[in-house]
Amino acid sequence: MIIAKFAAVIIGGYILGSIPFGVIISRWSARVDVRDFGSGKTGATNVLRVAGKKAALTAVLLDFFKGTLAVFLAGLLFRGDYLSWGLASGAQVLAGMAAVGGHKWPVFLSFRGGRGVATYFGGLLALYPPAAMVGGGILFLSTGLTRYVSLGSIAGAIGALALLLPLTLFYGTPFEYLVYALSGAIFIIVVHRDNIARLRAGKERKIGEKVALKDSLSSPHS
Repeated sequence: MIIAKFAAVIIGGYILGSIPFGVIISRWSARVDVRDFGSGKTGATNVLRVAGKKAALTAVLLDFFKGTLAVFLAGLLFRGDYLSWGLASGAQVLAGMAAVGGHKWPVFLSFRGGRGVATYFGGLLALYPPAAMVGGGILFLSTGLTRYVSLGSIAGAIGALALLLPLTLFYGTPFEYLVYALSGAIFIIVVHRDNIARLRAGKERKIGEKVALKDSLSSPHS
């Protein structure tokens, strides 16, 4: 029974994460496939370049709440079962991580999705709101100051991890939350490795820059 529940939260989280809101919204609002432009990613940053601010805001909120909902539903599934006492936080972490994986490798789009930043922070909000607020604040501040979403995303994930590390070691915050933050930070850095190379070369595209279809064929910017 416990194994079946863990399987359910992982599969459910992955399916939720796989819902391609960026593609749906860009098609509805701009009559285009966001994957044919810019970086080819399905996240809100590329949607912003293709379909504008309203579409991007809608996409980022929906992608964010994919992670939140996955974690929330996992908590509901494990609540009240004496056999699963003490396992709920682990199940929630797995659900959140599965949602991030679904966004990155969505089953509905031949495993070609986005970078999973919004979904990661959505899951973190459901797990431990202070870490999500601190990390999100760093993300927005860094992005606002530099105009680089990639840099803000990395800084935000590291900031959330930096908060959870002492809280876990010295104040008894569940260790599973630290695992989520650490895994998420590593994941976000890895999926942004091309952005990091372009940042170092001074070639990274800033937020709000428009792209044309031909750019997607010649430039990997995101």
